[in-house]
Amino acid sequence: MSVTLFWIVSSPGQEVSNSTGLFDSIRNAKLLGSSKFMSRDSGSIRATQDKRKRMRFCSLNADMNYACVGQPGLNGASNFPLLSNVLANPAAGEVAVSSEQKVYEVVLKQASLVKRKLSSTGELEVKPDITLPGNLSLLSEAYDRCREVCAEYAKTFYLGTLLMTPERRRAIWAIYVWCRRTDELVDGPNASHITPSALDRWESRLDELFQGRPFDMLDAALSDTVNEFPVDIQPFKDMIEGMRMDLKKSRYKNFDELYLYCYYVAGTVGLMSVPIMGISPYSQATTESVYNAALALGIANQLTNILRDVGEDANRGRVYLPQDELAQAGLSDEDIFAGKVTDKWRNFMKSQIKRARMFFDEAEKGVLELNEASRWPVWASLLLYRQILDEIEANDYNNFTRRAYVGKAKKLLSLPIAYARSMVPPPRKTSPAMKA
Repeated sequence: MSVTLFWIVSSPGQEVSNSTGLFDSIRNAKLLGSSKFMSRDSGSIRATQDKRKRMRFCSLNADMNYACVGQPGLNGASNFPLLSNVLANPAAGEVAVSSEQKVYEVVLKQASLVKRKLSSTGELEVKPDITLPGNLSLLSEAYDRCREVCAEYAKTFYLGTLLMTPERRRAIWAIYVWCRRTDELVDGPNASHITPSALDRWESRLDELFQGRPFDMLDAALSDTVNEFPVDIQPFKDMIEGMRMDLKKSRYKNFDELYLYCYYVAGTVGLMSVPIMGISPYSQATTESVYNAALALGIANQLTNILRDVGEDANRGRVYLPQDELAQAGLSDEDIFAGKVTDKWRNFMKSQIKRARMFFDEAEKGVLELNEASRWPVWASLLLYRQILDEIEANDYNNFTRRAYVGKAKKLLSLPIAYARSMVPPPRKTSPAMKA
């Protein structure tokens, strides 16, 4: 999820408290070059340099069958065969819940929260009075800092957010920045300095943030956001769990394991965003199905990241590809580290790209159901990420030494296409009388 953040420099070992003084120091912080991140270790702020499925859950197994768990699709009918949501554990003689089912339960909770808010208020926004520590006059400036980060490092998406209502776009900027900060904790050149206990402290800080006790200015923006919108803490905690995975895991034995990782580090973003984006008042889709599509977009984006970055990840000793599917294709980690494009590799990549595209197809159904003012940035993101898959193919599947990217001209051409699609209203269900 390539993220970069706004950070604060303080002296090593300096104790920083949750105070107005901290807010004042942050006000003078600068946005540093292409990836900086902040982590709190033993009570201090350490500045470190950088790099770095939905209600009806869907995945694709090795033979490319669509596996769907949960409710029918947006139009009320599943077009794909149902895969069991349990996995046999022969060694233990037990049945384990699949990753899809685990994620299914999380999304049910998120959709239920939004539905309760909608039934009680008729709106997705809920704006109780809250008290934040520090200087309240800096809250607007905190959102401005989030805007700067988003504008600098997610230019196309940022342009799309400008069509959203002021409240919604500020909230999306705040979520974006938190996700970047979290991702940077484990994905920079100094990631070896980040320990599980550091992530535990980051999670504790998240708990405080959700209780209206932010640690710094950027936390204050998110704390205000989660108090204005029906956003649950679980997807945020799950993203941190994805960071823990990166600290201890560099191989995934099958797609079930990889699916859970993709949910943690990217699918969670979709769950965070739906309450902010809003659902069209004309939508006839279920809330669960909209969440389902948002999750699918996160999974699709992360799978695309993985396929684009095979060579870069291999240089770090990581292979984010299903080991069983590699073996079925006659490939191994050694082939990936060798970095040679062979017919076996091309065939393997074709199946992986097909899977990612099917998730994009599923995501498209849900974009139509979002609030009209929120659709453009989502369509832009979806179209641009899909084009990365096209570029991998154009590079003859050489994602070892060539990085697939969408050129500036293609990006500019995508914007009006995304805008045109964002103007398409949600599909209307046809009544039996009308059909007659």
